[in-house]
Amino acid sequence: MKAFAAFVVLLLLAPFALPAFYLTLLNYIGLYSLVALGLLLLTGVGGLTSFGQAAFVGIGAYTTAALSTGVIELPAALAWTQHSPWIALLAGLLLTFVVAITLGSMTLRLSGHYLPLGTIAWGISLYYFFGTFEQLGGQTGMSGIPAIEIFGHPLVTARAMYYLIWAFVLVAALTTQNLLDSRQGRAIRALRGGVVMAEAMGVDTAGSRMLIFVIASLQASASGWLYAHLQRFVNPSPFSLQYGIDYLFMAVVGGAGQVWGALLGATVITVCKQWLQDLLPQLLGRTGNFEMIVFGGLLILLLQRSRDGLWGLVARAAARWLPKISKARSVPQALALPRRDMPQRGELVLEAKNVTRRFGGLVANNDLSLKVHAGEILALIGPNGAGKSTMFNQLSGVDTPTSGQVLLRGQSVAGRGSRAIARLGLSRSFQHVRLLPGMSVLENVAIGAHLRGKSSVFSAAWRLDRADEARLLADAAHQVERVGLQEHLFAEAGSLALGQQRTLEIARALASDPCVLLLDEPAAGLRLREKKALGELLSKLRAEGMAILLVEHDMDFVMGLVDRVVVMDFGQKITEGLPHEVQQNPAVLEAYLGGVAP
Repeated sequence: MKAFAAFVVLLLLAPFALPAFYLTLLNYIGLYSLVALGLLLLTGVGGLTSFGQAAFVGIGAYTTAALSTGVIELPAALAWTQHSPWIALLAGLLLTFVVAITLGSMTLRLSGHYLPLGTIAWGISLYYFFGTFEQLGGQTGMSGIPAIEIFGHPLVTARAMYYLIWAFVLVAALTTQNLLDSRQGRAIRALRGGVVMAEAMGVDTAGSRMLIFVIASLQASASGWLYAHLQRFVNPSPFSLQYGIDYLFMAVVGGAGQVWGALLGATVITVCKQWLQDLLPQLLGRTGNFEMIVFGGLLILLLQRSRDGLWGLVARAAARWLPKISKARSVPQALALPRRDMPQRGELVLEAKNVTRRFGGLVANNDLSLKVHAGEILALIGPNGAGKSTMFNQLSGVDTPTSGQVLLRGQSVAGRGSRAIARLGLSRSFQHVRLLPGMSVLENVAIGAHLRGKSSVFSAAWRLDRADEARLLADAAHQVERVGLQEHLFAEAGSLALGQQRTLEIARALASDPCVLLLDEPAAGLRLREKKALGELLSKLRAEGMAILLVEHDMDFVMGLVDRVVVMDFGQKITEGLPHEVQQNPAVLEAYLGGVAP
């Protein structure tokens, strides 16, 4: 907070200390930062690459140019919206919202390299749209855009616009930081490499993708509005694909995962381009675009040296040369979150009826049935490749059975999706650990409590969600302590040993307050003492009435813990019974050992 206050003071004093040229440069840095902050959410945090943000800048600029100059005649009922830049700002944001929803509903369904190609396609289309219509001035552009007025004072100079531009930037930076530090922010951060896990924890990943796409579009549109009234003139050139690439470079080079990295990237790229344009023609002559060649080489060098951008270099240098400042970190005290009503002990909670899953000619699960009751632990065992994890995916909604039924507390849930099933009280861990390694243990567990929070995006952005957030974090801390990881509460999840990461997944699953818990190889990688602690935890959960279904290869751990065992081989159930009965079953010995009991 002290660093932010110092930054604000410097911004306030800059107009009094800098010549007009550098003040103009700061204005453009502010405009570019506003777009880069949107790309921070979209690309740096959400992992969605977009080359088309310049088109949304153009929507904001052309909307205010058309309305504030009155070149487009509107119906009499809407005539009052003309000639006011502030109303044009609202109109531009509304239009951008509609366009973003439309384009996002088509583009965000794409994945891999198809997504950035899709953004290139609509970015180019909108660019040519701006230059095609004569009403918008064609390639010549539109002039005569009026100045913005605040309390009757027109902002006609670069110095006058400076404070307004940077006010927009600071508001965008603070609200973005607040959003990331919230329940909604954790859902957004889970998009990058954790979609399957996030859906299983109840996160609407499609909604989160659309959310950050719209926010990035609105921030770009606001930048366009400011640009139009700063220049008092618009033409299509600043909204081309080249500018879209530049905006993306600013976010990535600055440090695409950090709010202040976006500002740093916009500053460095803008200043470097200006210096190179001034210096290189004097050294190498004025023929050719030497500045672009050198600039491209410098960017490649930077990305090779620091994949997390300039902000990563700054952070490492600060950690090395500046004295460490220890921050007192604690979990806020808060009222306990409400708990769901648990089923009565012995009640049938989860049932699979004749579940079959085919992948082409491969039958991974074949006519498989099982039942799990409240207050019992059922083990699903079998050799590698028997289809156990596939069965977990059918039960938890990650996948949909080809045929058969899955009933959760009497409701059919097959095909409903993991998010809907999580809401009904089923939570799970994964065979291959699915954590967000750069987030703390506490934050990873808090993702599990996502469905138990109620705060909106707006309340998160303006820090009106603190009471709700405190309750979520307090419950997450309780679950961390429950599984014995309290000493690692604020450590990065990626720094934990594999066994601890598996334990962390159980804490995350418990944070959703489930009545059914599916654990896929929870003891893998655990030491003897950790296995004993895990067994005690599962026994305690069973005593509380939770239904537990687990897949595990450690037979000593399984047979001393569970109530019943289902054995699979080649996708089919070969036997079911009490642990000691299953251990003596010839079919089980055949499946595991290739022979029968002596």
